[in-house]
Amino acid sequence: MGKNQLPKDFENFADARKEGFLKIKNLKDQGVKVVGTFCTYTPVEVIMASGAVSVGICSFSDETIPDAERVLPRNLCPLIKSSYGFALTEKCPYMYFSDLLVGETTCDGKKKMYELLGELKDMHVMQLPQTQTDEISKEMWYREVLALKARVEADFGVEITDEDIRAAIRLKNEERKLLKELYELSKACPPPISGAEQLKVLYGSQFKFDYEAKLQELREIIDKIRQDYAKGERPVPESAKRILITGCPLAGATEKVVTAIEESGGVVVGYENCIGAKTVDKLVDENEEPYKALADRYLQIGCSVMTPDHNRFELLERLIDEFKVDGVVEMTLQACHTYAVETESLRRVVQGKGIPFISVETDYSAADTAQLKNRLAAFLEMMA
Repeated sequence: MGKNQLPKDFENFADARKEGFLKIKNLKDQGVKVVGTFCTYTPVEVIMASGAVSVGICSFSDETIPDAERVLPRNLCPLIKSSYGFALTEKCPYMYFSDLLVGETTCDGKKKMYELLGELKDMHVMQLPQTQTDEISKEMWYREVLALKARVEADFGVEITDEDIRAAIRLKNEERKLLKELYELSKACPPPISGAEQLKVLYGSQFKFDYEAKLQELREIIDKIRQDYAKGERPVPESAKRILITGCPLAGATEKVVTAIEESGGVVVGYENCIGAKTVDKLVDENEEPYKALADRYLQIGCSVMTPDHNRFELLERLIDEFKVDGVVEMTLQACHTYAVETESLRRVVQGKGIPFISVETDYSAADTAQLKNRLAAFLEMMA
């Protein structure tokens, strides 16, 4: 189960990481349980309804990859290695203080890593179907949602009432509405914020654990952006080419892709990937039986692990139109086979709409930063 003491190397951490450790320790000292999650398929409303907090686990840095490679193969997805490395080294406050980790069998690499991770932390694995439309898959995922509820109740000694889960659904839907309102501000031409600024809010929101305060802060951010734009502030030039990013989860080390685009005269107006639209695009039906509503909503998330992956392409096409996109950049991580294989299908969808497309493969190192900038600058220049 989770710990309540700071790690032995605490004093060697940077100030931002120390702040993260102290924030989570304060929650733990108040008796709040912490559940670490790996993917957007986790129905976090179940965790919220138990009185615990959910938080995305650190997995966007190459810092702990050398430690992970003592156990895991080197030719493995950097996200998987980073996740495991943070557990080994106790350098991630959210991993370190978690009382339970919840993962889903999204890919073979993750599900085998979870077996090893389960030796270090309490682990619950949800068996994710690979298709989204047949009744067997829907029933299977519904049962997995119920199994998560039972595990959380048993581990934390609580009973999640119908009122609890419905309240959690309403609260999470409110957050989704605000995050969607935030990123849809970039439909404006020119957009009122850069892609880097948009990403900072989208990613950072998951590390704020007072929901009411978080919703208020998001509302204030949105209102401030609107007010500044109405006053004539234009932080992004109208000439900037409007780019949509899709592909693997993007944050931390892979923000180098955003930087390369925006330093080359483009602007990222939207993110289809896990940190952006696909996470908040659809709400949970508040009028349906709650666990069925959760299962239905989460199973429909578009991702390359699904076959066929119509929902990803449908969302992408819609974002291209709504955000008046000039080009699409797909970012894939090395050894992420499902996204890499799906690139060709994605290319056909995007180019079928007459939109320029490029796919770039990267990892968490800085070694390819210059190469990425050259390729993406050439891509933008081609659209000039």
